[in-house]
Amino acid sequence: MQKYDVSIIPCDSYDSQEVKSALLSLLSPIGGLDWVKEGMNIVIKANLVTFAHPDEAVTTHPSLICALIEMLCERGAKVIVGDSPGGLYNAAFLNRVYSVCGLGAVEAAGGELNHDFGHSEAHFEDAKVAHDFTYTAYLDKADAIINFCKLKTHGMMGMSAAAKNMFGAIPGTMKPEYHFRYPNSADFARMIVDIDEYFAPKIKLCIADAIIGMEGNGPTKGTPRKIGCILASENPHKLDLVCAKLIGLSSDEIPTLGAARERGLIPESIDELKLFGDLDSLIVPDYQNIAVKNSLLFDNRSKLFGKIAKLALEAKPTLKSKKCKGCEKCKQICPAQAIKMVKNKPQIDRSKCIKCFCCQEFCPFGAMDVHRPLLAKILTKQKGK
Repeated sequence: MQKYDVSIIPCDSYDSQEVKSALLSLLSPIGGLDWVKEGMNIVIKANLVTFAHPDEAVTTHPSLICALIEMLCERGAKVIVGDSPGGLYNAAFLNRVYSVCGLGAVEAAGGELNHDFGHSEAHFEDAKVAHDFTYTAYLDKADAIINFCKLKTHGMMGMSAAAKNMFGAIPGTMKPEYHFRYPNSADFARMIVDIDEYFAPKIKLCIADAIIGMEGNGPTKGTPRKIGCILASENPHKLDLVCAKLIGLSSDEIPTLGAARERGLIPESIDELKLFGDLDSLIVPDYQNIAVKNSLLFDNRSKLFGKIAKLALEAKPTLKSKKCKGCEKCKQICPAQAIKMVKNKPQIDRSKCIKCFCCQEFCPFGAMDVHRPLLAKILTKQKGK
C-alpha cells in the first residue's frame, strides 16, 4: 500500500461524529495509528496560545482533540494534552486557559491535561542557531508526541501551523527572550526548525485543524474563516507546505519553510510531494494573508539589496488607536523594551523595535496590527495574477 507524505480530507464542522470519521479517513493514507502500542505515553501538543473560546479559531478545537484522544485510548495509550501559552507557566494560568479553550472535555474523553510545570534544558549539536534552549519538562514523559496545530495567519512568520506550533515547547514567560535572541526573521525561523528537529525523534504525527482557520490579524485577533478540512503528515514542514498552498501562500512567503528547505527537509516544489486528497478543490482563493517575502530573508548575495528590500517590503506592528484600551500588555511583553506609554497609548520606538510582533500577537483587544508597505502589497498582488 502506498504511503503518502501529506493527507488532506474535507471536514465541514466540529460535530464529534464527523470529526472522528474524518480523522480515521485522514490518517489511513499516512500509516494510521499502527505505531501506537498499549501502555505508551502520548502527548498531544495542541495550540493553546491564549484564553480564547473555541469559536474564535485561535486554538486547536477541543472536539478534534477529544476525538483523537478516544482513538488513542482505544489502542491502550495514556494521553496528556498540553502547551505553554504566552504568559505564566503555572497551574493558575494554565487552568484558566484550559477552561476557556473548552478542554474540560479532555478527561471525559479518557485523557488528562498537563499539570507538570517544570523546565528542562536541551543541548542540540545539530542546531543551526538554538544549540541550547529551555523547554517544558512534561514533554520528557512522552514516548511519542502528536503535534496538533491550528492553521492561522501570523504577523512575524506569515503562517502558524505545524512548525510554529512547537515554539509552544518554550515556557511562556521565556518566549520574549527568544524573540530578542533571534530578532532576524530568518534566524527566528531557523530557531523554530531547530526545536522541531530536536523533538523530531518523538514526533510521530502532525495534524492541522483547518476546519475553521484564522485570516487577517492572526494569530490571536484575526477573523475566523472556514476552510473546511483537516491535514496530516509525519513531517511538520511537508504539512506546512500544503497548508501554505491551501490559503494562497507560496513557500517563499513562510520563513520556516525557507529554513526547512535550507536543511533539505522539504522539496523545492509541492509537486514533489505524494499528496492524498483533492487539494485544489479545497484552496481558499481570497484568504486574507500576511505575506513576509521569505525569499528575500534567505538571499544573502547582496547586502545592499537586502537592506533596500528590507526597508521597502518589511512589515511592522502599528497601533489602531481606537481599539486600544491602554492596558499596557504590549509594553509589558515587548522583549526589546521598544514601547512606552504616552497619554495612555503605546508609542513604538522604531529604532529599538525588532519586529517580533509580540505586541500584535498578545494584544487582548486587537489594537496592534501588521502594517505592510505599499510596495509589498503591490508585489503580492502581482504574484497572485
